[in-house]
Amino acid sequence: MGTALINKLGQKPNACWLFCSPREGLEDLLAGIQDAVDTANLAGCTTDGEISGAGLSSGSAVLAGIVTDRIDFHLSVAENLSQGSESVGKKLARGLPESTLYVQLFSDGITGNGCAILQGISSVLGENLPVSGGTAGDDGKFKRTWQFAGKKILTDAAVAIGFSGDFKLGTGVRSGWMPIGLAIKVTRASGNILYELNGEPALKVFERFLGKHANKLPEIGVEYPLGLVGRWGDVGEEDYCLLRATMSVNRKEGSISFAGEIPEGAMVNLTCGDISSVLQASKKAAQLAMTDLGDAKAAMIFCYSCMARKIVLGRRTREEIELIREVISPELPIVGFYTYGEYSRVKRNGPSFLHNETATVSVIGF
Repeated sequence: MGTALINKLGQKPNACWLFCSPREGLEDLLAGIQDAVDTANLAGCTTDGEISGAGLSSGSAVLAGIVTDRIDFHLSVAENLSQGSESVGKKLARGLPESTLYVQLFSDGITGNGCAILQGISSVLGENLPVSGGTAGDDGKFKRTWQFAGKKILTDAAVAIGFSGDFKLGTGVRSGWMPIGLAIKVTRASGNILYELNGEPALKVFERFLGKHANKLPEIGVEYPLGLVGRWGDVGEEDYCLLRATMSVNRKEGSISFAGEIPEGAMVNLTCGDISSVLQASKKAAQLAMTDLGDAKAAMIFCYSCMARKIVLGRRTREEIELIREVISPELPIVGFYTYGEYSRVKRNGPSFLHNETATVSVIGF
């Protein structure tokens, strides 16, 4: 793979991104790539599906690289994510230079708290530093994920690659899910575990809403994520709020675990989406990224989209990637993956958030 990439670029890359299915032989795969590309600036992780110019692939490995004298890249790594996600975020940030203008972040999607990682990064580098990327996957098994940093294969870790120099960035995010009914209050929660809504066990509320489909929880829950509303979901855009996807249920205590924090006291809505609205959101995310890029010429596309979107879209998942490429340019290289959670800012000069169920598009331009 590394040799093929060099042949395509015409020389060794300044930075590389590797996204692949978790499988045996990861060490050999990474060693072979590094023998060819020979760069310390290699970042990536395992996934729930890989994105490239060929569209969506599963059980594969995707390698992308960039050659430029306009960007300086710096890699930062922090392990033991489960022992303190905010401290990991601070360590990542301290490993990057103050000149960093943009960060791509890949963290363990099972052991870490993405919201806390972002809090740690922003406490060191400022909350307006744009962060994109996603949390690592393992083909929907939710057992163990891996992160790549240079020649290292890690787990329970986070990897950040910082960009500094003379370049432009455009970002866009949208989901396609809309609120249903009246907002309800989170009356008991801790971190990503929701215990009560309006004083009732959260699971009971979901079961009443889902009716005969309730026995399909938690899997069906990704089709009906919670949306944080009001000030808890205010990310600077009227037609977008933060979503939280179900990860697991505890039927004994009536609780639900989500792929992101649920603040106690927050107001939330159950939401729904369909294939059409989800695809239109992907197109909108690409349009927003290009608007954000301004008059710069787009050079490379990064797409980090939620595994829940892949579940809803099914065989039409490829259309999401095709729509994004049509809006930006079918000729430009695109790389990314389907995640267990997405990182992105929502508006320029605003903070970055952990998203669920969302298509995020980042475009590098000059």
